[in-house]
Amino acid sequence: MVKHQEQRQPVAKPMTNYDTLDLTNIHDLRNLLYAHNMRPNKSFGQNFLINRSVLEKIVEAAEVNAQDEILEVGAGTGVLTRELAKVAHRVVAVELERDMLALLDKTVGNTSNVELVEKNLLFIDPTDYFEHRPYKLVANLPYYITAPTFRHFLESTNAPQLLVVMVQWEVAQRIVAEPGDLSLLGVSIQFYGTPRIVARVPAQSFYPAPKVDSAILRIDVNDEVPLTLEERNRFFRVVQAGFAAKRKQLHNSLTHALHYKNEIIRECLMEAGIEPSRRAEMLSIEEWIKLWRQIEATRNISS
Repeated sequence: MVKHQEQRQPVAKPMTNYDTLDLTNIHDLRNLLYAHNMRPNKSFGQNFLINRSVLEKIVEAAEVNAQDEILEVGAGTGVLTRELAKVAHRVVAVELERDMLALLDKTVGNTSNVELVEKNLLFIDPTDYFEHRPYKLVANLPYYITAPTFRHFLESTNAPQLLVVMVQWEVAQRIVAEPGDLSLLGVSIQFYGTPRIVARVPAQSFYPAPKVDSAILRIDVNDEVPLTLEERNRFFRVVQAGFAAKRKQLHNSLTHALHYKNEIIRECLMEAGIEPSRRAEMLSIEEWIKLWRQIEATRNISS
């Protein structure tokens, strides 16, 4: 009787010298992942940057210097972490996925000015790591968590002074849009700072390549926010109400979403110098604040 030998799967060989790896080199990157029995995880939005010129543009856009403290969320393989650590005083690199964190410990663990943190970025409180000192947020953000990430950090008690992030190209365009094309996301970010697109990044700059291009986006955060935290919550409820019904005139959207009488909303709009027939995407940040103040005044009178 002939015995069939069991076919054995190749075993990944451990790597020894991580410092010499070029993490933007796709062959080095594949070997690194293979050695750790890993592959890009779609559920975590893992698309690894393999374009060195893009990497350099991110660091340049953040104007990183030797005094800077940096928060990097979603550090992945450490490709950006390494570049930041070459210049910055301190880098706090956050990664949630445990296998990736173990790999990150290999690629940047010996770097004295890098601190690794295993945590969901939406549960990061910047004051735990920077107290009330200024810091910059630099990251290659997973597409699925872009908007919540911005809101979480811009609304924190110690917001970053500057954000330089990689986001989906169409998302970046929505964020920098001017009145006439503004979205709820655009208002939510421009309320806190001034965004601009630094560069468009082709999909082929990543492994695996996503289906769409990305953009390096820089946001210079305002020194002061016009409203208190409690006021901001009420302000954004009004903005959300305005955008609740696409293509509807503003007085109709606000009437239905805020449950106010239409004549009251019309009066608030006119007092704020806004034609009731305009649509939400046409208003500037300043006009939204004026409108909110009028609605607040009406609410206070009625209560």
